[in-house]
Amino acid sequence: MQPGNETTTEQGKNVDEEQLPPFSVQMAQQLGGVRGLIESSVPITLFIVINFLGNHFGWWSLRTSLIVAVGAALSMGIYRLARREPTRHALNGVFGIAIGAYLAWKSGDAKDVYLPGMLITVGYVVGMLASVAIGRPLVGWLWSVTLDGGATRWYDNQRLRRTFIWLTVLWAVVYALKLGVQVILYRDSSAGSDDLLGIARLALGWPPYALLAALTVWQARRILREEPASALAPSKAEEEPAA
Repeated sequence: MQPGNETTTEQGKNVDEEQLPPFSVQMAQQLGGVRGLIESSVPITLFIVINFLGNHFGWWSLRTSLIVAVGAALSMGIYRLARREPTRHALNGVFGIAIGAYLAWKSGDAKDVYLPGMLITVGYVVGMLASVAIGRPLVGWLWSVTLDGGATRWYDNQRLRRTFIWLTVLWAVVYALKLGVQVILYRDSSAGSDDLLGIARLALGWPPYALLAALTVWQARRILREEPASALAPSKAEEEPAA
């Protein structure tokens, strides 16, 4: 192998590595940063706390809890719009809590506020497993769109595609387990089951999502960084006999 080729390859490797944002930056983009986490969690957290106090102390009705939660979500969305800031996480909170609040308002059952999230989780699980079945793992597409500028190199790279296949299955399994716990609590008619469902909703929300996102980003970055080195190996092996 000529020295010039090594230099070129090493330069290419450095360029590839420089194009990868730091791990913390990619995680912040995926999770929306601390502010995104807070804004998407505030409405449902407020509902859980206020509804708990209303249930156990009789200070207010379910309707008050729903109004406060929806009002908080709308306030954050309006604030971001007024400042011309990204509204994705705030709007997710608005739509999620608004639909759930409508269902709970109509039925008078606090548990129904969590129903939209449970149905969305069903869609996630089915979509992920279906994407694996057709060989186009959903987590790979999501990684490309949110963290890789829409590039398709994950699909062209066999090793990266296989990684996203098992990662997508892992995401689906975790989401299915989350759903199972929530369904059990949703169907439980004993006193306090709505409070337990709320706690489960928080505990099974961002923590497992953050862990899965961290694992996904780490695996993708590890493979992309190793790929230039692995690409050099065949060239060296081919030239050794000629030396």
